Amino acid sequence: MNTAVPRSSAKTSIGRRNLSRLSYLGLLGLLQCFVGAGVSDAQPARAAQIEVVATAVPRPAQLALTGSGRLVVLSHGWRGDAAAEIYWLRLVIPFAEGPRKTTLGSLAVEPKSGDLFLGEENGNRIYRLAAMRRLTPVAVGINHLLGGSSLALDPQGRLVVLDYASFESQLRSESPVPPSLESLAVEDYTGPLVFRIDPEEDVPLPRRLEVVAPIFPRRPVRRVTGEPLHKFIAVAPLGRDGLALLNSVGEVLILSAEGDLRRLARLPSGHFHRTNMAVGPDGSVFVSAGFHIRELYRVTPAGVVTSVAHDLGDPQGIAVDRSGALYVAETALHRIIRIRPADP
Repeated sequence: MNTAVPRSSAKTSIGRRNLSRLSYLGLLGLLQCFVGAGVSDAQPARAAQIEVVATAVPRPAQLALTGSGRLVVLSHGWRGDAAAEIYWLRLVIPFAEGPRKTTLGSLAVEPKSGDLFLGEENGNRIYRLAAMRRLTPVAVGINHLLGGSSLALDPQGRLVVLDYASFESQLRSESPVPPSLESLAVEDYTGPLVFRIDPEEDVPLPRRLEVVAPIFPRRPVRRVTGEPLHKFIAVAPLGRDGLALLNSVGEVLILSAEGDLRRLARLPSGHFHRTNMAVGPDGSVFVSAGFHIRELYRVTPAGVVTSVAHDLGDPQGIAVDRSGALYVAETALHRIIRIRPADP
């Protein structure tokens, strides 16, 4: 069913023009599959039910659901010698001969078109993979794009991107801060940035986010005194314009449409790495906590934190369907599980 496309065919389908820009990305991978059922040895909390829905998926990292209910999986492959893999398309984009070989570590899906947005893990660029297999740059100039849920699409189809302004991150950015953003210069502000852009806006691509005003913090930015805010490491749309955010110390925060930030809850302490977030139909925020913590948390709209499942095998990507069922990538076990959580 999954027919491999030869390397030469993949190059042809992308086109020489795009390949010259993007060949360094390496092997890009996605798996689109309908889900089945099985048995899992992960430990559910309370009355949650866990099923294995896909196995032999090499190191699945990110999950998303299309509008038709298909599950999209971004995988890093068995050997780790490529950026990612595609099983449904078997699209191959070889590494460039140059030194810049960046892994794709974040994923968002446009529900109507099925187009994919892919971000460089610990990189500076975001790409769009359209249904016609054309990979094009959407945004560049980011200071430090993490993996996990560092980008997302809101209900209006706008792309939300997390970044961080600091002396260290500016050193690794692709270009210095331009005069139009002098108010966000390092001497004036150190801390997280949140951008929201419309991918359908008729502007030249790629967008340069260092010249786009962020939605957090709102301008003007006054000189920061004391300790800077912690880095935002995951984002999920919450309602029409609100956003749920997770920072590096495990605080779940709500960013309102007006730009106000408030803390909803604090997760149990631990090292959050490649952390992912999703929002359920009832407004609960689910956090897939990664390799070190191995747990899946639920935060209700009232801020109550509960454990949905624990002892997971490096839980990373997470997606929630309309019924509230959770799909979680157990990266260390090369599989996808489905969890039907109990009522909070």
